[in-house]
Amino acid sequence: MRLDLYQAETARVAAEQSALLAQAKAILKEGRALTPLEQGGVLHALQILIENAIGKAKQLLKASGQPVPVSGYDAFKALVSRDLVAQADLAAWNAIVGLRSRIVHDYMKIDMDQVIALIADDKDQFVVQFLVTEFPA
Repeated sequence: MRLDLYQAETARVAAEQSALLAQAKAILKEGRALTPLEQGGVLHALQILIENAIGKAKQLLKASGQPVPVSGYDAFKALVSRDLVAQADLAAWNAIVGLRSRIVHDYMKIDMDQVIALIADDKDQFVVQFLVTEFPA
Protein backbone atom coordinates (compact mmCIF):
# COMPACT_ATOMS: atom_id res chain seq x y z
CA MET A 1 0.00 0.00 0.00
CA ARG A 2 1.24 3.49 -0.79
CA LEU A 3 2.42 5.39 2.29
CA ASP A 4 -0.01 8.28 1.73
CA LEU A 5 -2.97 5.87 1.60
CA TYR A 6 -1.68 3.99 4.64
CA GLN A 7 -1.36 7.23 6.61
CA ALA A 8 -4.87 8.30 5.61
CA GLU A 9 -6.21 4.99 6.88
CA THR A 10 -4.31 5.26 10.17
CA ALA A 11 -5.81 8.72 10.65
CA ARG A 12 -9.31 7.39 9.96
CA VAL A 13 -8.91 4.55 12.46
CA ALA A 14 -7.44 6.97 15.01
CA ALA A 15 -10.45 9.27 14.69
CA GLU A 16 -12.82 6.34 15.10
CA GLN A 17 -11.13 4.88 18.18
CA SER A 18 -10.39 8.22 19.85
CA ALA A 19 -14.09 9.09 19.49
CA LEU A 20 -14.91 5.95 21.48
CA LEU A 21 -12.40 6.93 24.15
CA ALA A 22 -13.90 10.43 24.21
CA GLN A 23 -17.26 8.86 25.09
CA ALA A 24 -15.63 7.04 28.00
CA LYS A 25 -13.96 10.28 29.13
CA ALA A 26 -17.33 12.04 29.06
CA ILE A 27 -18.82 9.33 31.27
CA LEU A 28 -15.95 9.71 33.71
CA LYS A 29 -16.35 13.50 33.79
CA GLU A 30 -19.99 12.98 34.75
CA GLY A 31 -18.68 11.15 37.80
CA ARG A 32 -19.99 7.76 36.77
CA ALA A 33 -17.78 4.68 36.80
CA LEU A 34 -17.43 2.71 33.59
CA THR A 35 -19.33 -0.55 33.42
CA PRO A 36 -17.36 -3.74 32.73
CA LEU A 37 -18.58 -3.58 29.11
CA GLU A 38 -17.39 0.02 28.77
CA GLN A 39 -14.06 -0.90 30.35
CA GLY A 40 -13.67 -3.64 27.74
CA GLY A 41 -14.43 -1.09 25.04
CA VAL A 42 -11.73 1.23 26.40
CA LEU A 43 -9.17 -1.58 26.39
CA HIS A 44 -10.12 -2.56 22.85
CA ALA A 45 -9.94 1.03 21.58
CA LEU A 46 -6.51 1.47 23.20
CA GLN A 47 -5.30 -1.82 21.73
CA ILE A 48 -6.41 -0.78 18.23
CA LEU A 49 -4.83 2.67 18.57
CA ILE A 50 -1.52 1.27 19.80
CA GLU A 51 -1.38 -1.51 17.21
CA ASN A 52 -2.20 1.07 14.54
CA ALA A 53 0.70 3.24 15.76
CA ILE A 54 3.12 0.30 15.76
CA GLY A 55 2.03 -0.55 12.23
CA LYS A 56 2.51 3.03 11.10
CA ALA A 57 5.96 3.17 12.69
CA LYS A 58 6.95 0.07 10.75
CA GLN A 59 5.47 1.41 7.51
CA LEU A 60 7.42 4.66 7.90
CA LEU A 61 10.63 2.68 8.31
CA LYS A 62 9.82 0.46 5.33
CA ALA A 63 8.99 3.46 3.13
CA SER A 64 12.34 5.05 3.94
CA GLY A 65 14.23 1.87 3.07
CA GLN A 66 15.16 1.13 6.68
CA PRO A 67 15.13 -2.34 8.24
CA VAL A 68 11.78 -3.07 9.86
CA PRO A 69 12.12 -4.55 13.35
CA VAL A 70 9.70 -7.11 14.70
CA SER A 71 9.27 -5.36 18.03
CA GLY A 72 7.15 -2.25 18.51
CA TYR A 73 9.71 -1.01 21.02
CA ASP A 74 12.44 -1.27 18.39
CA ALA A 75 10.28 0.39 15.74
CA PHE A 76 9.87 3.54 17.84
CA LYS A 77 13.54 3.46 18.81
CA ALA A 78 14.34 3.45 15.08
CA LEU A 79 11.97 6.38 14.51
CA VAL A 80 13.86 8.31 17.19
CA SER A 81 17.12 7.71 15.31
CA ARG A 82 15.44 9.10 12.16
CA ASP A 83 14.13 12.17 14.08
CA LEU A 84 10.50 11.21 13.42
CA VAL A 85 9.86 10.75 17.14
CA ALA A 86 11.53 12.84 19.84
CA GLN A 87 14.00 11.06 22.13
CA ALA A 88 12.12 12.57 25.08
CA ASP A 89 8.97 10.72 23.96
CA LEU A 90 10.56 7.28 23.74
CA ALA A 91 9.72 6.38 27.36
CA ALA A 92 6.04 7.16 26.72
CA TRP A 93 6.10 5.02 23.56
CA ASN A 94 7.71 2.15 25.46
CA ALA A 95 5.04 2.42 28.16
CA ILE A 96 2.17 2.46 25.67
CA VAL A 97 3.61 -0.47 23.69
CA GLY A 98 3.89 -2.30 27.03
CA LEU A 99 0.25 -1.53 27.77
CA ARG A 100 -0.73 -3.08 24.43
CA SER A 101 1.25 -6.20 25.34
CA ARG A 102 -0.54 -6.42 28.69
CA ILE A 103 -3.96 -5.96 27.05
CA VAL A 104 -3.26 -8.76 24.58
CA HIS A 105 -1.12 -11.21 26.56
CA ASP A 106 -1.40 -10.44 30.26
CA TYR A 107 -5.00 -9.22 30.49
CA MET A 108 -5.61 -10.68 33.95
CA LYS A 109 -3.04 -8.29 35.41
CA ILE A 110 -4.34 -5.02 33.95
CA ASP A 111 -4.88 -2.29 36.53
CA MET A 112 -8.07 -0.65 35.23
CA ASP A 113 -7.62 2.26 37.63
CA GLN A 114 -4.36 3.09 35.84
CA VAL A 115 -5.99 2.69 32.42
CA ILE A 116 -8.89 4.94 33.46
CA ALA A 117 -6.42 7.55 34.75
CA LEU A 118 -4.50 7.35 31.49
CA ILE A 119 -7.53 8.21 29.37
CA ALA A 120 -9.02 10.65 31.88
CA ASP A 121 -5.76 12.62 31.84
CA ASP A 122 -5.53 12.49 28.00
CA LYS A 123 -2.24 10.60 28.18
CA ASP A 124 -3.35 8.57 25.16
CA GLN A 125 -3.50 11.61 22.91
CA PHE A 126 0.14 11.45 21.80
CA VAL A 127 -0.73 8.17 20.08
CA VAL A 128 -3.66 9.77 18.27
CA GLN A 129 -1.49 12.74 17.30
CA PHE A 130 1.14 10.41 15.83
CA LEU A 131 -1.55 8.60 13.85
CA VAL A 132 -3.08 11.73 12.34
CA THR A 133 0.28 13.29 11.47
CA GLU A 134 1.29 12.78 7.86
CA PHE A 135 4.99 12.03 7.54
CA PRO A 136 6.92 12.43 4.27
CA ALA A 137 8.03 9.28 2.48
